[in-house]
Amino acid sequence: MNNTPKDYEISDEDLRAALREIKTYVDITEEDLRKIYVIALKHAKERLALRHSASDVMTKDVIAVKGDADFHEAARLLSENKISGLPVVDEENHVIGIITEADILSLAGMKRGHTFKDILRHVLGEPLPERKTGNRVGDIMTSPAIITKPDADIREVARILDEKRIKRLPVVDDEGKLIGIISRADIVRVIGK
Repeated sequence: MNNTPKDYEISDEDLRAALREIKTYVDITEEDLRKIYVIALKHAKERLALRHSASDVMTKDVIAVKGDADFHEAARLLSENKISGLPVVDEENHVIGIITEADILSLAGMKRGHTFKDILRHVLGEPLPERKTGNRVGDIMTSPAIITKPDADIREVARILDEKRIKRLPVVDDEGKLIGIISRADIVRVIGK
């Protein structure tokens, strides 16, 4: 339903009836009240337009890779599908991690840039993230994966993506099985409608 403020025209009689119903003096003209209503309606429409769950906007046909696959398989899937990350799943389709272009580039000797948080953690005694080694996806993936549920509000998903500085979240059911993936691009597409 795509209603515009004009679809909800308020008559002067509607305004007078509303003011009478309040049963208190309001120092505002009917014209000002009409303007407030139109502006409030616009804001309500914008707010409701953003009210979507992850399942409303997620990609359901997810390209994933098994943890025991060779990392070359993951690199091929990333390249052929022009994506920058894949969920890693076990034999029962439970999400066990994420593998990204950065993980694969790390194998090639490309150093990952350390974030301010990494440096701060190091100052507090934690080791810096090391270069990953191994031939299997499970050896180099990031685990555990940050995930979301299908009923999560996309505003919450967007907040997680921003805070964690990641591009995608696997969407899992109550058993932790992969049912979709939601990316920054998915959220932007919905907002742009």
